[in-house]
Amino acid sequence: MSKAYQIATTQGSGHLRQFLAEHNHALVPMVELLEQGRLAVGELVNHVGRAALEAMLLVSAQGMVGRPHPGKRAGEVRRHGHQRGVVVLGAQKVRVNKPRLRRRGGGEGAEVTIPAYAAMQADAGLRGKLLSILLRGVSTRDYQAVLPEIASRCGVSRSAVSRQFAEASAAALQALCERRFDEVELLVIYIDGQDFGGHQVVSAVGVDAQRRKHVLGLAEGATENAVVVTRLLEDLVQRGVKPDRRRLFVIDGAKALRKAIDAVYGRRNPVQRCRAHKLRNVTGYLPQELQAQTAAAMRVAWKLGPREGMARLRTQIAWLERNYPQAAASLREGMEETFTINRLGLSAMLRKCLATTNVIESSLSGVARRARRVTRWQDGEKALRWAAAAALETEKSFRKVMGHRDLWMLKAALDDDQVPSDQCATGPQDKCAIRPADKSRTSLDEVLVAA
Repeated sequence: MSKAYQIATTQGSGHLRQFLAEHNHALVPMVELLEQGRLAVGELVNHVGRAALEAMLLVSAQGMVGRPHPGKRAGEVRRHGHQRGVVVLGAQKVRVNKPRLRRRGGGEGAEVTIPAYAAMQADAGLRGKLLSILLRGVSTRDYQAVLPEIASRCGVSRSAVSRQFAEASAAALQALCERRFDEVELLVIYIDGQDFGGHQVVSAVGVDAQRRKHVLGLAEGATENAVVVTRLLEDLVQRGVKPDRRRLFVIDGAKALRKAIDAVYGRRNPVQRCRAHKLRNVTGYLPQELQAQTAAAMRVAWKLGPREGMARLRTQIAWLERNYPQAAASLREGMEETFTINRLGLSAMLRKCLATTNVIESSLSGVARRARRVTRWQDGEKALRWAAAAALETEKSFRKVMGHRDLWMLKAALDDDQVPSDQCATGPQDKCAIRPADKSRTSLDEVLVAA
């Protein structure tokens, strides 16, 4: 015979409220104590809530063994007194008294679990709340201070919180690694690395044709390690980011990254070197009095067309080679890839977004902010867990990329397979190959004036 059940929801709490008001025999004494100031609201909620939990455990036990009848022979499963237990309530664990059930005959395996008790012990909600709290910068040492009313409860010790967070962050890492992108049309993939106490983690963030940003994946290792980056990209292929269309890759300039992209997705994909990284690399070889001037000349050149802009940079390289050969070599290396977005014929606002890895770095800064309390990174696995949990939390506040309304221009350029990615927007006759550096003795001031 089937049983009829009534499903109670938060929207239907009015019925429960009315029922409790009409059957108020147990509540009247507590209301009087509350009104007289002899019982705090928190204590009232604590007592009533705990009593309600224990009542549900009794009902669940009765569903298995029936109501107690003195003198009547018990069945296969019988009552065996009461015992202390722990159930999860929100972000806390609460001690309760629960009925104890055992099978006839005793022995190993005689204990019978009450269904409601097993359901109340599921701590997925607790782990999620702990994950959210700790990612907001609360130290495990301060968790009890954040929730002082838990003093009479259990499960909030530093080790318990750390253990719960480890399980929750591991689940977050698994969820991130199992994400599918078969139905997502990704146009841009940003790749960059981050340090966690000496442990490197490579991250990938994508932008789709609908202007949304996605955390794509993580891998333990540095961007200078071709094996690590190749493994990350191959994992993306397995999860639906197929090499069946051209995409724009924005990278920090590591040669291993470029090699991995060519190996997994092919050389037909345009690659944009991060201009912010290039600026730092070049000016790092210069004295302080020349850094601002050199950076200004590079920024002006990047605003020009590919042919004219690279000509200006070649002039600057010639000037730098006389006294600062390392700076000149840094500027020359991969220079043509800093003009990739210029060759695609995009709007100025969209080029500003795609010129650097700032999109992924803003995500990484959110990860760093949420992990700032961690002072000890035992291994790379912990770094991966924290990076995954913090990245997914940061993703919730992602905004659309700058110039997102012009993404259709990028899509059109990527879909046009007839135009090789190494050609300028002005036509095939305007190749952007690097020409031999002009050895003229042009001064840096003249470069700035000409620009």
